[in-house]
Amino acid sequence: QVQLVESGGGSVQAGGSLRLSCAVSGYTYSSVCVGWFRQAPGKEREGVAVVETSGGSTYYADSVKGRFTISQDNAKNTVYLQMNSLKPEDTAMYYCAADSSAVAAISLRPEDYRYWGQGTQVTVSS
Repeated sequence: QVQLVESGGGSVQAGGSLRLSCAVSGYTYSSVCVGWFRQAPGKEREGVAVVETSGGSTYYADSVKGRFTISQDNAKNTVYLQMNSLKPEDTAMYYCAADSSAVAAISLRPEDYRYWGQGTQVTVSS
């Protein structure tokens, strides 16, 4: 059973930084995509960034390019999302999700991922 546990959320002022962590366990796929998604109140869940863990390919939503960086530590089975220059519109519940690369195909669409964490709240004040 694949399990994902997020941590690192919190409250920060605009322009500040946060780093989210996603610890992934239980998968047996040779290649996995791990993505970060977010959902603000009243809005649909949207993809933020994804990494394909075997080759290291990454993909970002246009809204976060140049501000957010997704990275991985394979020894710790952990994926990180470094968020810089945060804006109030980045406020949301952030989730990490995973699936085999054959299924997720480095997608930013939430419907392409079967395994989800519980989420961590990020609040950016102006």
